[in-house]
Amino acid sequence: MPASAAAEKEETAHRFAKDQLKAIIERVERLEEEKKAISDDIRDVFAEAKVNGFDVKALRTIVKMRKQDANERQEAEAILETYLHALGMLAA
Repeated sequence: MPASAAAEKEETAHRFAKDQLKAIIERVERLEEEKKAISDDIRDVFAEAKVNGFDVKALRTIVKMRKQDANERQEAEAILETYLHALGMLAA
């Protein structure tokens, strides 16, 4: 292969990699923007809940618990109950 053809092929590969890298970065940036918008929406929902008299901390805990599967949640609750009992924070 002549030197100019090899250089052209290398330049094409370099341009492709550069374009691919740029596309990846732009996708991540768009997703970060979407994530921020969703985060703002979630914050607005919690603010609305607070205005309506709901305890936001409790709501956040419930959302977290609902993400867990039943066994994982039961195990966490049992550990918490054990610790609270050991600290005298629960009646016997």
